[in-house]
Amino acid sequence: MKEDRLSRFSDAHTDRDRAEHVPSTPQTESPAYALAFADKDFLCREELRPVRLQLELLKPELMMAEREIKSTIVMFGGARIPEPARKAEARTETLAELSAFYDEAQKFARLMTEKSKTTGCREDVIVTGGGPGVMEAGNRGAAEAGGCSIGLSIVLPHEQAPNTYVTPELSFNFHYFAIRKMHFLMRARAICVFPGGFGTLDELFESLTLIQTGRMQRVPFLLFGRAFWEKVVNWEALADAGTISEQDLDLFRFVETAEEAIHLIENWEPAPARDNLPGRE
Repeated sequence: MKEDRLSRFSDAHTDRDRAEHVPSTPQTESPAYALAFADKDFLCREELRPVRLQLELLKPELMMAEREIKSTIVMFGGARIPEPARKAEARTETLAELSAFYDEAQKFARLMTEKSKTTGCREDVIVTGGGPGVMEAGNRGAAEAGGCSIGLSIVLPHEQAPNTYVTPELSFNFHYFAIRKMHFLMRARAICVFPGGFGTLDELFESLTLIQTGRMQRVPFLLFGRAFWEKVVNWEALADAGTISEQDLDLFRFVETAEEAIHLIENWEPAPARDNLPGRE
């Protein structure tokens, strides 16, 4: 019934095409005459920010829903971590050592995608930030397994094109960091964090905060590379200071290998409901 009612009206594509072929007059050349939804300058006005936020939420959501993607495996990690074959080009000795995690990320994504393929790439689809480093390794592993993967790119002054391993039909680009972060977590069945910098730390702590405060259901949360993470974050000091609880240290697990990560994801036991979250009595 709904389709019958809608079909009685001209669709937006048709009217947009018609509007592009009207006679050229002072009136039709004026910006005021352009259809609002086809007017790029109008859509970029500051007052249209709420509309742009909505569009960035809707576009990837609709396209992933059309492909019936139900769940994802999130892979966060540094863009500067090189593949082992290029570790000699790393600007620090530590980065060269961390190149081992490129291999683990690639292997992890490949093994997860081999399982995902049995669902028609609808469950446990790899999603990365679409860039180089660990992100490239994740999309690369999925491509090697013959499956699909998602890339959520962001427009930055120094950002390059998405890595070539992202499934083209699932390569999205964002203006708003906040909406991009929502898409990372909306379908997350597990979150895997590899060594990285500011961006990785931001994604790590925002995700942990959502789980800690009960704004997001608890999922397997894995940090690859205990030595790295315990060096850059003094987790025990936070608990000792009382700024987080001892229970919060159970929200994540350290892993070293792809196989260990997959075992934990497949055997994860949800934590019991917590009654001491901020604001609860």
